[in-house]
Amino acid sequence: MDNGISKSWPERVRIVEVGPRDGLQSEKQIVPASVKIELIERLADAGLPVIEATAFVSPRWVPQMADNAVVLKGIRRRAGTSYSVLTPNLKGLEAAIEAGADEVAVFGAASEAFSQKNINCSISESLRRFEPVVSAALAHGIKVRGYVSCVVGCPYEGAVAPAQVAQVAKGLADMGCYEVSLGDTIGTGTPTSVRRMLEAVGQGLPMAMLAGHFHDTFGMAIANICSALELGMAVFDSSVAGLGGCPYAAGASGNVATEDVVYLLSSMGIETGVDMDKLLSASAFISDHLGRVPASKAARALMAKRGHVTSTATCQS
Repeated sequence: MDNGISKSWPERVRIVEVGPRDGLQSEKQIVPASVKIELIERLADAGLPVIEATAFVSPRWVPQMADNAVVLKGIRRRAGTSYSVLTPNLKGLEAAIEAGADEVAVFGAASEAFSQKNINCSISESLRRFEPVVSAALAHGIKVRGYVSCVVGCPYEGAVAPAQVAQVAKGLADMGCYEVSLGDTIGTGTPTSVRRMLEAVGQGLPMAMLAGHFHDTFGMAIANICSALELGMAVFDSSVAGLGGCPYAAGASGNVATEDVVYLLSSMGIETGVDMDKLLSASAFISDHLGRVPASKAARALMAKRGHVTSTATCQS
């Protein structure tokens, strides 16, 4: 069967910037809404086509996202950029619609143990919970993106079977998600395991419906992106300055840095539409606010070379 898997790199890649939501949600210090708004605007000005702006979740569980409506209503919208938010239930969806979300996302897992720890239900139950959310969003003309976490490994179960990932991804697509992001939540994936997983998922869904979401815990994120590119994947999630982690996965480092992904793709002649100088400015901005250097190696090297940063975000020898 023709499952959309290719042996050549795509000519263009769409980057989904997840820093303002997935990146900042695990920060212990509360980032003011004004800083989040400026970060989102800087990222949009850099040419990011999709920005995950916030999450409409209970502030009791994710205090960092308590200002979700303020942030989403406060940003200056850029033509050509879609502003996405996480909406785990109908209450969150209603609030997101009222605040002006362009698209929403639901978040499942390929591991039963992780699903129970993360959203307190089984995988099958989580899919049933998402169905009314997806249906309501589509009825309002709002696109829905699906996320699958722990697509390679789980902090509680260990290795995750590719067939299980394929089943969950297909379930999200069947209920109406236009795209399914496959997340290596704890960053244990390697090019071999990622390829095996993508080939399994690709038996049921075309590669054009899939995105890669890689964490860099073992320094494999860029290698895993290269492996996915060879299979024809053309959408990747990344986080400015490498912000993020996973509160349910001890020791898991942040998402792959957007700067590293843009540097890689540019070197391969793959178009992204992202302005690296403006991206570096956004990276320096949020890094300065958080009081640390970017996790991105490309950002640190380019910032030092271009004299692009303040003292906080400058590499120290």
